[in-house]
Amino acid sequence: MINCKIPIALLLITVVTACQTAPRPVYGPSNPSPDLSAKAPVKYYGSIVGLRPEKEKEYRELHANVWPEVCAAIRKAHIRNYNIYVTQIGKKRFLVSFFEYTGTDPDRDFASIAKDPITKKKWWPLTDACQIRLPGTLPGQQWRGMEQVMHLD
Repeated sequence: MINCKIPIALLLITVVTACQTAPRPVYGPSNPSPDLSAKAPVKYYGSIVGLRPEKEKEYRELHANVWPEVCAAIRKAHIRNYNIYVTQIGKKRFLVSFFEYTGTDPDRDFASIAKDPITKKKWWPLTDACQIRLPGTLPGQQWRGMEQVMHLD
């Protein structure tokens, strides 16, 4: 018999927690480190949010003709090649976004979109009502960021 001073419950919690921890990032030529990515002239962002099934038609209609003021705020923030995709996993619907950022201060530039009165007070209330924030989404954000694991131009 093993004489162990660690309570078995604590040991089980430790093992379960270790098994639930995501693997550490692996960097290489097709997945540059954050330091290398920060120095690149173009940065890539992906994010995900849930889509309310009863609001999908409204969401699609809004995005079929995005308001010019919203597009201008996005472009002013040095965002280009902005895409939003819809997918279903199991019985749930999700929106997945991807865009390229060409500025030098993403915090400032992304905050500038939130300061745009049309986007903040008119567009986001409509689109946010169609979405379901996912667990793990950072406070103050609607979409959950995703980690890049591969990039190829």
